[in-house]
Amino acid sequence: MASPTTASQPPAAPLKKKPVSWINIGLGAFIQTFEVSTLGQPFEVLKTHMAANRGDGLKAAIRKTYARGGLGGFYQGLIPWAWIEASTKGGVLLFASSEIEHVCRAKGLSPSASGVVGGMLGGVAQAYTTMGFCTFMKTVEVTRHKNPGVQTSTWKVAYEVFQHEGIRGLNKGVSAVAVRQMTNWGSRLGIARITESLFKGKDQGRKLATSERLMASIVGGALACWNQPIEVIRVEMQSQAKAEGRPEKLNIWTTAKYIYRSSGLLGFYRGVTPRIMLSTYLTVCMVFGGDQLKAYVAQRSASN
Repeated sequence: MASPTTASQPPAAPLKKKPVSWINIGLGAFIQTFEVSTLGQPFEVLKTHMAANRGDGLKAAIRKTYARGGLGGFYQGLIPWAWIEASTKGGVLLFASSEIEHVCRAKGLSPSASGVVGGMLGGVAQAYTTMGFCTFMKTVEVTRHKNPGVQTSTWKVAYEVFQHEGIRGLNKGVSAVAVRQMTNWGSRLGIARITESLFKGKDQGRKLATSERLMASIVGGALACWNQPIEVIRVEMQSQAKAEGRPEKLNIWTTAKYIYRSSGLLGFYRGVTPRIMLSTYLTVCMVFGGDQLKAYVAQRSASN
């Protein structure tokens, strides 16, 4: 005979199989293009400048970026590279992470663990499908100014790299990008879901308030920046600088040794302040905004 507690609190029903949500590709592309066109690209430019010019602080990065092109300097690389990257990687991320997260939940994993797995695999998927070339070209836009007197266009830089190194040259640093994205989105989604679970407390079935979901995304974005050394390595691998002592052929290990030799341990954390701002804003857009839009679309579909 079942106990009163068991009778009054039946086990939660397993998640039902859902159709593939192809619309998440469009939603992800829209959200991330909006993100990069507003505050995302200025934070990206400052973060990249500081990671490549490790002697510059935030004030110096802002001053030099403004000197390069006024307010437009903060949007270097936006068109077309950031738009291409944002629209493609946003679609891949929201689609892949949503589908993987649902499968994990259906297999019995907790929301937190499902968020980590979905974020990690979604991050790897976007790195290898869309981000290598676009991330390289955005970095070229910012770092080519490190070479005095050089006014080569970005397209010419890309052509010269392709001539000498082929497709692999244009995707230089993609492995570092993949590691970064795997840890980025595994942390962002995972920490956001853990924070949501903490807000729910003992009542895990409770629907969170909008402010609670927003705060969970902010926490996830800020704490996900623990992997800043990987980002600095990625920027250095894709940089167009010709600094003395910089190895000709760079991989993750040789780049890390070069950064440590030239900038010390703190060199791995240059640009972390604008990156925290970027990561927080991006996570709010993709996790909080993505959840809101997916719920809205699901509600509209159910009512039709």
